[in-house]
Amino acid sequence: MIKKFLGNIDRVIIGKQEVVSKVLVALLAEGHVLIEDVPGVGKTTLAKAVAKSIDCSFSRIQFTPDLLPSDILGVSIYNQKDSDFVYKKGPIYAHVVLADEINRASPKTQSSLLEAMEERQVTMDGNTYKLEEPFIVMATQNPIEYEGTFPLPEAQLDRFMVKIKVGYPDEANELRIFDKVDQQIYAEDLIPVLTAAEINTMRAEVLKVHMSQELEAYIFSIIRATRENDDILLGCSPRAAISLYKASKAQAFIKGRDYVIPEDVQVLTEDVLSHRIVLRPEVKYRGETGRSMINMILDATRAPKIRQK
Repeated sequence: MIKKFLGNIDRVIIGKQEVVSKVLVALLAEGHVLIEDVPGVGKTTLAKAVAKSIDCSFSRIQFTPDLLPSDILGVSIYNQKDSDFVYKKGPIYAHVVLADEINRASPKTQSSLLEAMEERQVTMDGNTYKLEEPFIVMATQNPIEYEGTFPLPEAQLDRFMVKIKVGYPDEANELRIFDKVDQQIYAEDLIPVLTAAEINTMRAEVLKVHMSQELEAYIFSIIRATRENDDILLGCSPRAAISLYKASKAQAFIKGRDYVIPEDVQVLTEDVLSHRIVLRPEVKYRGETGRSMINMILDATRAPKIRQK
C-alpha cells in the first residue's frame, strides 16, 4: 500500500519520494504538515496529490487577509421555519484540509485552526463537534514574500508535526517534468490508492512499533539540548518530543520494520524540530537558521547503538 501511495504521487510530483514519504509519516503519526518553499516547486500540487491518492473527503481553503474564522469553521444560520439556529459546517470538516498560503490570513483566522489541529474537534456556540479520522491539515506558505503576510506564531507552528521543503528537482527529474506536461497528468486525475479505513489500520500498526528505552532517552537528549543551548531563546516543548517519537515510529513502519533505529529519528529531527525553536537575534545575524542549529545539536548528540533484527 505504501509503495502504491508513493508511486501514485510520483506521477505528478516527480523525483520527490523522500518528501512525499515525510508527508506519509505525518499522516500515519496523526500529525499535520507545513510546506514552506518558493513559488512554482509544487507545494499545492503535492497537497492535492496526497488528497487525491486517498479515498476520503478533501477541502481547499485559500487563505486571504479578509478570510474569517467562520469561513473555516462554519456559521450558525437562523432557520425561520423552525425558529432556531442551524449550524452550517465549514470546510474544516474534511479528512484532508489544504490551507493554501496560510500566512496570508490574519492571526485571528490562523488561530481558528488550533483546536481542530490539536484536539480533532470544533467548538461552536457551546457545542463540540468531533472531526472524522483520519484528519490532516496540509498548509503551504511562501518564505520570501513578506508583504501582506502574517508570520505564524509559535503556538501555531507547534501544531505542525513536520515542516518540509519540496526543493528544486535534480536535472534528470526536471527533464521528466516535460513528459508529464505532454501527457497532461495532473493531481486531479489521480485515482485513490488508499482508503480512510486502511490509513486508520496502518495508524494502529504504527502504535505497535517498538522503540527502545535507549532511543527514547536519545530523543529527550536532543530536546533538552535545544533548551540548554545559549544560542536558542526558546527550546523545544514536550509536544515536540512526542511528535518526534511518533514520527520515528511511523518512519520505521514505512521502512517495513516493527522497531525503531537511530536513523529513523535522525532523518526526521530537522523537519520535526527546526520550526519549534526560536533563535536569538544575534545568532540569526550570523546566518544561522533553525535547521542549521538542529543539525549542529544532532551532530553533537551521541546516538545509541541499536542492533538491527
